[in-house]
Amino acid sequence: MNKDPDFQDNADRKLQVGELLTGLVEDGLLAPEEAADARRLYDSAGAGQVEVHPLVWLAGRHLKSASPPHHELNIERLTEWLADSAGLPYFRIDPLKIDVDAVAEVISRAYAASHKILPVQVDDKRAVFATAEPYVREWEQELGHVLGREIRRVIANPLDIARYLEEFFGLSQSMRKARQAEGDFGASIDAVEALVELGRSGKLDANDRHIVSIVDWLLQYAFDQRASDIHLEPRRDTANIRFRIDGMLHTVYEMPTSIMVAVVSRIKALGRMDVVDKRRPQDGRVKTKTPGGQEVELRLSTMPTAFGEKMVMRIFDPQVLVRSLSELGFSKSDARHWREMTAQTHGIILVTGPTGSGKTTTLYSTLKQLARPEINLCTIEDPIEMVEPSFNQMQVHPAIGLDFAAGVRTLMRQDPDIVMVGEIRDLETAQMAIQAALTGHLVLSTLHTNDASSAVTRLMDIGVPPYLIRSTVLGVVAQRLLRTLCLHCRQPLEDAEDAWAALTRPWKLKLPPRIYRPEGCAECRKTGYQGRMGIYEILRLTPEVRRLIDADCTIEAIRKQGLKQGMEPLRISGARKVYKGHTTVEEVMRVAPPSDEF
Repeated sequence: MNKDPDFQDNADRKLQVGELLTGLVEDGLLAPEEAADARRLYDSAGAGQVEVHPLVWLAGRHLKSASPPHHELNIERLTEWLADSAGLPYFRIDPLKIDVDAVAEVISRAYAASHKILPVQVDDKRAVFATAEPYVREWEQELGHVLGREIRRVIANPLDIARYLEEFFGLSQSMRKARQAEGDFGASIDAVEALVELGRSGKLDANDRHIVSIVDWLLQYAFDQRASDIHLEPRRDTANIRFRIDGMLHTVYEMPTSIMVAVVSRIKALGRMDVVDKRRPQDGRVKTKTPGGQEVELRLSTMPTAFGEKMVMRIFDPQVLVRSLSELGFSKSDARHWREMTAQTHGIILVTGPTGSGKTTTLYSTLKQLARPEINLCTIEDPIEMVEPSFNQMQVHPAIGLDFAAGVRTLMRQDPDIVMVGEIRDLETAQMAIQAALTGHLVLSTLHTNDASSAVTRLMDIGVPPYLIRSTVLGVVAQRLLRTLCLHCRQPLEDAEDAWAALTRPWKLKLPPRIYRPEGCAECRKTGYQGRMGIYEILRLTPEVRRLIDADCTIEAIRKQGLKQGMEPLRISGARKVYKGHTTVEEVMRVAPPSDEF
C-alpha cells in the first residue's frame, strides 16, 4: 500500500481486494499462498458481483496473520492496518462518546450515505469524518467549503460506519420530529417544580412513531453496550439517559424533559403499568429480544422526583443469570464448600452483600443446577427477577397482604423440597424460613450485611434466638463484583510490591510474578476494564462456630473462628484474582472491605 501523501491526494479511487492482498503480503501480515487462494476465490466469485466493502469481504475469509501469534485478520485488525498503510488515524467508533445531535446536524443523511462517511467529532473549527475509503476524497473539499471548517479524515470499520450512520441519523430525526410534535412547551406539569408557558398546547403521545423509534433505539443500544441498568432521569430543562456498564454509570444521551416524559410513558405501557399515575412508585416488567434474537427481561421501576418520573430498567439476560460456579468466579475450594452446603436436604444458606453485588446471579445459577424433575423448587421474590420455567415462582404483593412471611407460609403448604426467599427483612420472615428449615426443607435467602460473619449477628439483631441459628443455618456466603481487566490492553504494573503488600496485609501472600494495571483501549472504551466476576467469603457453620453463637457472641469471635477453619476474607479472595491477572489491586481495595484480622 502506498503511503505517499501526494499519491493519496492525486488518486481518487476505491479500494480493491487485490490491492489489499498485495499490501498485506508486502507488510508481512499475510502469507503469499493464502493471498493467492483468496485472490482466486474473489475472482471466481466475480469481482463485479461482490458488493460488500473489500475489508468486509477479506474479514469473512477468516485469514490468519503470517506473523506469530497468528491472530485472525478480523475486520478491526484489517481496519487498523489500512489506517496505518494510508497514513491516517484509526478511529474506533464508540457511540457513548459521540454527541449524536451535533454530528447529525453537520451533513444530511443522504450525503453521508452516498459517500459512506460518518461525522464523529464536530466543533467550531473542525469536523472529523470517519471513512473506510482513504483514497476517495472528492467529498472532502466540498464539505470544507460548505461547512467553513477544517475537515479531518479518520479510518473506521466499514460495518460500524454503515450501522451508526443509520442509527445516529435515525435517532436525530426521531428526536427532531418529536420536538416538533411537542412544541417545546417546557417541563411536564407533573413535576413538583413545573414551568408552564401560556399560549402553548399539545402533549407528545407515547405511541407517536418517533417516540416508539427512540425507545427501540434505547433498548437496542443498551443491549449492544452490555448495560445492566438503564436510568432515565428527568431534570428541569433536559433529561439524562445513563447506562450502568460493568458497575459504573455512563451518561449516553440528553433529551428534552418533555420527550423523556413520553418515552417513560411508552415504556410504562409496555410494562402494563398505570401510565396516568405518576405520583407513586410502580414496578413492572417487559420481555423483549436483542438484535441477535436472545430473549431478555427488563424489570421496570419508577420513582416520582422533583422534575417528573425517574425510571430504572434492570436488564436480566438469561445467559448472564445462569452460569457455572467457575464462570461466577468461585475458586475450587469455594465451589466445593458451596456444593457441600447446597447438597444438604435441610437448613438455611444465606447470601449477603450490598445491592448490585451479584446475589441474584449466584442464587439463580445455583437453583438452576438444583432444579430437577424430582425436585419441587419454589421461590418467593420481590419482584421476580427472571421468569424461570423450572421453578415455581411467587411475587410479593404487599397491597393484598402477600409479604415474604405470608409467601413462605403459603409455600410450606405446596410440598416444597427447596425454597428460595428473596430477602430476609424482618423477624416474621426469618421465623418462617427457620420453620421451613426445621421441617426438612433447604432454604436459600439473602441478607444485606458487609461480610459473612455479620450475618449471624444480623439475625440476632432482628430477634432470632441464638439456638435457632445454631440449629438451622448451614453457612453464609458474602460476595462482591469486581471489574475484570481488558485482556486487549492490560499492562504490567511497575514497582508492584507496595501495592501488593497493602492489599494482602496482614496475610503476606507471595508476590505474583506479574501484576497488571488498566491501560485503556477501544475495546474497553478507554476504561481498562471489560466485564465483571465475583469474589466470595464463605463461612461454614461448623460445630466450633455454632458453639460461639450465644446472646453475647461478637462478630470478631465468629470471624476469628471462621478464619481459623479456612475462611478467606473478601479482600484475600480478590487478591487471588489479582494474582491470576484478572483484575487490579485498586479494584479489589475499592470493592472489598479491609481484612485486618489474623
